[in-house]
Amino acid sequence: MVSPVRGVVVVTDRGQAARPLADVVAAAVAGGARQVLLREKDLPRAHRLDLAYALRALLRPVGGLLIAGGQDVLEGEALHLSAGAVAPLGRPHVLGRSCHSEAELARLGGADYATVSPVWPTGTKPGYGPALGLSELRRLCRIADRPVLALGGVTTAEQVAACREAGAAGVAVLGAVMRADDPAEATARLCAAWDGVCDGSGRRGATVIA
Repeated sequence: MVSPVRGVVVVTDRGQAARPLADVVAAAVAGGARQVLLREKDLPRAHRLDLAYALRALLRPVGGLLIAGGQDVLEGEALHLSAGAVAPLGRPHVLGRSCHSEAELARLGGADYATVSPVWPTGTKPGYGPALGLSELRRLCRIADRPVLALGGVTTAEQVAACREAGAAGVAVLGAVMRADDPAEATARLCAAWDGVCDGSGRRGATVIA
């Protein structure tokens, strides 16, 4: 199955953002981000909808995609469900689901892609895990019948390259962009690693962790 959600996906968290969320996303888009997963599930729907409009406006000129996390597509075309959530009536154009194990991957239903997490320990959700590690990510990517995105603790160019080498269709990154002093530079570095352009030092040729 081919999913439109591939490569580097930026996940939002305004609580960790070093500056206003829209400014961080604008910088990430300038750095090469073309897919953004909007979380912020604690916001009232009206505020979250306004934020979705604003982020779509940033992504539209570059042909990007905003994915709404939760069960409300926020008047868009892409939705990402939690592991046990029931898909809403009226399937969106793009549908993803969070998974944490082989059993959850087997229950994907009509989802176009899955995130698998946590690959590494994550500062976003301390104690969340246990971390799967690269070997398990590689195994899950091999047995999955949908594209798999690696999520959780992905912060460096080396990790991005390793996830791609393991068979992931993409990586979802949060803290590495949200907390960055320069989100554009941070995003560009991660995108370059995914594309095999450079490693974490900026040298050409991605470094792969075995």
